[in-house]
Amino acid sequence: MTAESLPETAELGLSEEPLEAGPDDSPARHVRAKVDAQLRELLAYEPGTRSGKDPEDLHQMRVATRRLRSVLKLAAPLLGPGTEQVRAELGWLGAALGEVRDHDVLIGHLREVVEDFEVADQAAARRLVTVFIRERGRAKRRLNRALSSGRYTALLRDTAQLTRQPDIEPDTAALVGSQEAGTLLVDSLRKPHRRLMKAVAALPADPPDDDLHALRIHGKRLRYTAELARPAAGKKQTKKIGKLVKAAKDLQTVLGEHQDAVVATTRMRELLDSQDAHVGFVAGRIAEREQARRALARQQWPGTVSRIDAAAQALLRS
Repeated sequence: MTAESLPETAELGLSEEPLEAGPDDSPARHVRAKVDAQLRELLAYEPGTRSGKDPEDLHQMRVATRRLRSVLKLAAPLLGPGTEQVRAELGWLGAALGEVRDHDVLIGHLREVVEDFEVADQAAARRLVTVFIRERGRAKRRLNRALSSGRYTALLRDTAQLTRQPDIEPDTAALVGSQEAGTLLVDSLRKPHRRLMKAVAALPADPPDDDLHALRIHGKRLRYTAELARPAAGKKQTKKIGKLVKAAKDLQTVLGEHQDAVVATTRMRELLDSQDAHVGFVAGRIAEREQARRALARQQWPGTVSRIDAAAQALLRS
């Protein structure tokens, strides 16, 4: 299957205009509108992802995929059967996108790090970066095969199906009570906030790297839930949600820096035994810098969690 043979928006069953939802609409419509918006984002960035001309296209396609998964995890009861299968398939797509994106981040960062190395080390630095460029090329070919598969086309159609109101709307009153959309969606922030703070409380004084990576995922889920709630909230709550979203973004950024440093350090260690001694030397220099970046992120993340907790408490008390 080629890129040209993939279904257009109308063929998927999406409406000509994006689905909208306001404060007076049902929670289910808000969720369908969010799915509609993120699916359109995914489709908009797909051509650039295929061509590979701008790595940002792939990044944004991956973000749309992750947001979709988060919305479906939160609101599966509102969308009816088929939701969990779509979410699982989005996980497959996210993994294919993530493999290439991780290489893009690593390659871009390494190029910045070695830019100010001495002239004598530049040739070895280029050889080091080339190792990951080759890996990235293999991952990109696997991704393009996935995007040209029938599995991907089926995923697009199944996701679009979730944006359409079913013949029989799920009994949302029975599922979530009689709350209005704004109240319901704001209240939905309690669970991801509680899970984040519980994860923080369980951390030892010097948390393992994997635990901080898991903490970033908790923060990201809280952020995506807050973004889903914002269109349905009143003006006063919208401002508070904005503060929560910003704090959650900050946590993602800090712990993202930490995770990138951990990954880069690991990859550099793998090159230390390289037969090319000069490449090994350059890898050691890079690893030292990555350890410093990791240490800085470990100093910063507790403050961002405190801001998240304060913003969530202020919102959920209102």
